[in-house]
Amino acid sequence: MDRYLRLIRVADTSVLVCLTRAEGEEHPEHMTRELADEDQALSDVVDRLEGRFPSRDRSEIERAVADARSHFARAKVRDFVPVLVEREARARLEHPIQ
Repeated sequence: MDRYLRLIRVADTSVLVCLTRAEGEEHPEHMTRELADEDQALSDVVDRLEGRFPSRDRSEIERAVADARSHFARAKVRDFVPVLVEREARARLEHPIQ
């Protein structure tokens, strides 16, 4: 299995993604993120959101990230999950439903 890094930029967020290629695949477009890499990326998301929302408890931010991540649990391509989770969690924290 080959690995390579790709910098992905969506809106105002940049994410360094570690992608993998299964044996027999020819094109990097078919690569996807490993679960451990995704966990680290989401930990970084929590840290960034904690800096952006210093008045919020870390547990509230972690819950927003976990809830947002659950929407992508069945996604086959995981490359953009951290970026999408960050955007959704940020929206939840900016505009909480009361």
